[in-house]
Amino acid sequence: MDASRPPMLAVVGDLVEDVVVWASEPVRHGTDTAARVFRTRGGSAGNVAALAAPLVATRFIGCVGADAAGEALVTELEGRGVEVRVQRRGTTGAVVLVVDPDGERTMFPDRGASALLEAVEPAWLDGVAWLHVPSYGFEREPARSAVLALVAEGRRRGAGLSIDASSTGLLSALGVDAVLALYRSLGPDVLVANETEAALLGLGEGGPLTAGVAATVVVKHGPLPTQVFEGGRLIADVPVEPVPGARDLTGAGDAFAAGFLAARLAGLAPSAAALAGHATAAAVLTAPGATS
Repeated sequence: MDASRPPMLAVVGDLVEDVVVWASEPVRHGTDTAARVFRTRGGSAGNVAALAAPLVATRFIGCVGADAAGEALVTELEGRGVEVRVQRRGTTGAVVLVVDPDGERTMFPDRGASALLEAVEPAWLDGVAWLHVPSYGFEREPARSAVLALVAEGRRRGAGLSIDASSTGLLSALGVDAVLALYRSLGPDVLVANETEAALLGLGEGGPLTAGVAATVVVKHGPLPTQVFEGGRLIADVPVEPVPGARDLTGAGDAFAAGFLAARLAGLAPSAAALAGHATAAAVLTAPGATS
């Protein structure tokens, strides 16, 4: 790797269109509910790439449809300074997100082409110092095998590795034991989870499995302090500054990952990187979807 070039973060996974529905009142089943509707770029990996690009050299790797939606999403990422490497097949995915008046989301995902990623050119990892993988990439074939092969190639090249637990629904569908076995086999440098994902996996404070699943485990607790564990030991409780006017939690976890990883690549300690993650996450909480 060229030491004269700045470190590059690569993110592999989903790039989809988010249809974000801000419900203006409690959802009334079987009839109309007042709402505002927004269309934004989505997909956990796409969000991380877009939000990390202002902070660190960033490359996105994934698959979109050979359609207008895929072209628009690629153009949007490139406009944010992301190097984009995509395959094109199938139909670009979409996620409908219904956000209640308190900011909590209910998601209806159709990953579409994102799950059709096939074997990736090794050259797509040229210059990459760190690879970030949302666990959605492990959901099903052919993307699962393509992502695992990319992780192996990144490790062979000496790149760091982070994994996001992504979703309790996903983890339950894959099977908790299978997911933990996969994480242990990959040996990530960083595993990021929110408190419900961590509880499901048996991670975090008092979690018997925290040691051994990743060198650093970061557990987010919404507005409460984020916990950072190393070697299974709690090393920091990092406070979260309140965000006035917070309306939409969509993409907050992806934004945290973007800020955290950019800071780590800049040489900051995990606790300082968590503060950077909080700052990036705060920027998306008042806007629809994972936008600032």
